Amino acid sequence: MILNPFGTADWMAIAPIVALAIASLLVLLADLVARPAISRYGAVAIGLLGTAAAAVLAAMQYGHVYAAFFGGFVTGGFTTVFEEIVAIALAGSLALYATLGDPKRIGGTVALMLWGSCGAMLMAGAANLMTIFLGLELLSLALYCLCGMVDRRGARESALKYLILSSTASGFLLFGMALLFGASGSVLLADLARPQLAANPLFWMGSGLFLIGLAFKMSLVPFHAWAPDVYEGAPLPVTAYMSVATKAATLAVFARVLYAALPAGTASHVMLPVWIVAGISMIAGNVGMLAQHDLKRLLAYSGIAQVGYILTAMAGGSALGLRYAIYYLVAYTFMNLGAFAVATAISGEHEEGARLVSYAGLARRRPWLAAAMTFFMLALAGMPPTAGFLGKILILATSADSGYAWLGGLLVAGTAISLYAYAKVVRAMYLPQSGDHHVADLRPIAPLAWISVTLCLIGVIAMTFYPLTPSNVLPLLR
Repeated sequence: MILNPFGTADWMAIAPIVALAIASLLVLLADLVARPAISRYGAVAIGLLGTAAAAVLAAMQYGHVYAAFFGGFVTGGFTTVFEEIVAIALAGSLALYATLGDPKRIGGTVALMLWGSCGAMLMAGAANLMTIFLGLELLSLALYCLCGMVDRRGARESALKYLILSSTASGFLLFGMALLFGASGSVLLADLARPQLAANPLFWMGSGLFLIGLAFKMSLVPFHAWAPDVYEGAPLPVTAYMSVATKAATLAVFARVLYAALPAGTASHVMLPVWIVAGISMIAGNVGMLAQHDLKRLLAYSGIAQVGYILTAMAGGSALGLRYAIYYLVAYTFMNLGAFAVATAISGEHEEGARLVSYAGLARRRPWLAAAMTFFMLALAGMPPTAGFLGKILILATSADSGYAWLGGLLVAGTAISLYAYAKVVRAMYLPQSGDHHVADLRPIAPLAWISVTLCLIGVIAMTFYPLTPSNVLPLLR
């Protein structure tokens, strides 16, 4: 008789992931038996309930460190924080599907988002190479399908482009993992921290290829070209989800490798190319925003720069830098989801809210939405008094203290460039222009979209005046 080698503690470690997986199956079952008139709201409701259950289960594990499944998945404060970020992104994006999307496809779409979030949460706690790849591919496969879940040629193109380019990046990642396994003889990240590996050329080659794969997922320059096109073609809720969940999951893996899985004395050398491309990304992303007339493309370039800001906080590998990086990532989550919620609130069947021309005169027709969008744009630009401004000040402080003041200088330069791009949206909403688009005629008030805008606004304001960061966030492997 074969005994089960895993105990209750192992299964409880992945309880948030199991909750999402069960919710996805319930969504599909409800979609089969429910009438079309209620299938949309039923699917979204089940998805939100599953997300809430996963968030509660993840919160219960905060501070309880346990290496489950023979060290393949580690719980604790670090894992919990990133799982909660994924849950926020999922809940915010699901709420947008209450007003957009084909009702016939809503069940499959919500189920795919839940399954993708299973992969993202798996990456948040992954402590070996196999778990990382499993979570990454589970997230990526769901996103390939989600990008094409709308009858629009651009959506099919974006899905195919993302499939091809992401598969190529996964090849680099997998080849790097193979070399790291060859160097260490183990798939555990903890075994990569052995000092003798610093003299093994397989370790250096594997680390380089592994980081290339992560750089693509984070859309860092020069692996960023896919992001604007894929964001533009994907449905609005999917774009909102991708902009946060993919970054959070990949940053979790990156932080765990940086802080816990590198031999002593090698971090500054292994990660130097990452800091360089992070600096370039801050400039290239903000410059790319200047010529955009589509909100999704603008926020895609913004995301490229924002990842550069977050990595700047991690440069140097200090514990305080990681806390500031997490603070800014959470603030970015609320800012970005809020902007997409405003776009959804003024969108009809053709996603008019994705076009900047739709914001002309919005202050006269939807003054509260215009005010919220203005606040989100100012926060993304890092203007005071917002959480974006406070986050950048904290990042500047830790980058200078860690000896990476040049990255802080690039952050300041990129922020200055971005002001014009974000100001374009604000200017369109408040200054009279010829040919104003009648936003009020697009759709009636969408309750869930408005609620999402309100909650994101509250989140950003709360983080501005109460800049709390959890202290128990150092990633652990054992």
